[in-house]
Amino acid sequence: MSNLTKILIVLLTISAIFLCGIVVTYVANADNYRQKYADLQKGRDALDQKAESLTGQLNEKVQEKDDLEKTLNSQLASMKANVDDLQTRLSSVEREKAELLGRVNSWASITKDFSETTEKQTQTLNAALEEVKQLKADQVKQSKELDETSAALMEKTAIIESLNAEKRRLVEEKADIENRLDKLLLAGGKVAAAGAPVTPEKGYALAARATAEPIALKALVSEVDAKNSLATISIGSADGVREGMKFHVTRGDEFICDILITDVDTEKAVGVLELVQQQPKVGDNASTNL
Repeated sequence: MSNLTKILIVLLTISAIFLCGIVVTYVANADNYRQKYADLQKGRDALDQKAESLTGQLNEKVQEKDDLEKTLNSQLASMKANVDDLQTRLSSVEREKAELLGRVNSWASITKDFSETTEKQTQTLNAALEEVKQLKADQVKQSKELDETSAALMEKTAIIESLNAEKRRLVEEKADIENRLDKLLLAGGKVAAAGAPVTPEKGYALAARATAEPIALKALVSEVDAKNSLATISIGSADGVREGMKFHVTRGDEFICDILITDVDTEKAVGVLELVQQQPKVGDNASTNL
């Protein structure tokens, strides 16, 4: 055989070997490709199902989004309306605030004036309270003095009543003595001379053994206490008035009463009313002699 034939035989053999290798390789890998195809088909089907599911979910989400957007749009519109209403109310409140600030400023001025007036009234009230306290203190002092004076007056009144009782007893004794003396003198054919009465310092009348010239004092009634049967005359110890003196009160030619002096001051004297015919008045005449 020629070389060419040999070469062709060799080439043919190599080609057959290569072709066999290819066939073997194809046969060996054919099952793998089928399995991969089946797996890929299953994967595709799963992906399609998942895609359908996701598409459904997407549609649901889109629907929810649309519903939510509608709700939000509705809420936004409502909130916008509320904002407009609040803006209107805010403007109204701002106007009211301005008015109130004006009124506050006005009230502040009024309050300041009122505070000043209150402070002045407080000062006046404090002064009045101090005056009231002083008046109360004076009232307490005067009440104490009045109580002391009343006690002294009651004591002196008791003394006067005792003296009046003694006076009545002495007068009765005097009358009895005079009656007995008249009887004795009449039996002897004589008549007793009238004795001149005098007013002793303690105020009871006795028949004088020696006639004394009385002091002629004149005064005016300056105060009258009808409730306690007391009267005050306008002269006192500086003019010679003494406790126990008796002043006769007259109004013109009319006899009013007697004042038996119980308390003597320098410029005035106080006494008890006796033999009251009328109530004495301020300005009536008072004298030791009628």
